[in-house]
Amino acid sequence: MGNCGSGDGCATRNFDQPLRLGSHVFQSRLIVGTGKYSTYEAMRECLDVSGTECVTVAVRRERLVDQQGRNILDFLDLKRYTLLPNTAGCFSAEDAIRTARLGRELLLNLENPGADWVKLEVLGDKKTLLPDPVATLQATEQLVAEGFRVLCYTTDDPVTAKRLKEAGATSVMPAGSPIGSGQGVLNPNNIRICLEYLKDGDPDYPVIVDAGVGTASDVTIAMELGVDGVLLNTGIAHARDPLGMARAMRAGWEAGRLAYLSGRIAKRLYATASSPEEGVIGATRR
Repeated sequence: MGNCGSGDGCATRNFDQPLRLGSHVFQSRLIVGTGKYSTYEAMRECLDVSGTECVTVAVRRERLVDQQGRNILDFLDLKRYTLLPNTAGCFSAEDAIRTARLGRELLLNLENPGADWVKLEVLGDKKTLLPDPVATLQATEQLVAEGFRVLCYTTDDPVTAKRLKEAGATSVMPAGSPIGSGQGVLNPNNIRICLEYLKDGDPDYPVIVDAGVGTASDVTIAMELGVDGVLLNTGIAHARDPLGMARAMRAGWEAGRLAYLSGRIAKRLYATASSPEEGVIGATRR
């Protein structure tokens, strides 16, 4: 189990339990992707300041090596980070299953603890990058049967989320909004219902918002809803100042988690005085 990165540590450290995903345990609740950065050096810096302990890596051959022939794995501290191989770019259950197997073989050779799991993405079309729910369910069933701990990227549909959990998914990861859109959590009520369905009788079941995060407040909002973590990539990689945004995303999850655990006040139509009305010094009534 790692720490929360540099600095004075998580705001929630003495207030919260760690994030548990199968056999993996993390203090940070931010999972960060490794794609779309201008350089591998920039990626490495952003991962560092984000405080993440778990990073996703697309394991298809063409996504591991850049135009200069450099391998992304050479820029990741494999002793510091648990790698989460993902099946990004797959549009069928068969392709996703093959890619997951490739990821497991790769990380076994690297002796990284991420070899036992996969972030499953089976996309429905190239325009929206929304998941194919039928193919995702099929791939989940097969990969679970092969011993994978499957973290499923899916829509925010509660029924689909429930079916994926029943199929054996280690974590269900509903999208806040489409991949890379930066729209944040578009339907918080659906996320709330997903949480209700997935945690019914199983309050420790991990639910992670995946995709659509544009800024730190999106992360905070997701965490305040009660999800267990947030997975993001583009929001940092394509920010005007990626390094600054990485710091902001870290602060966002910490603030949102602490606010959720602390319990917000109820919303009211009318004002409620913050000072007591009894014993107030005032003019004597006649």
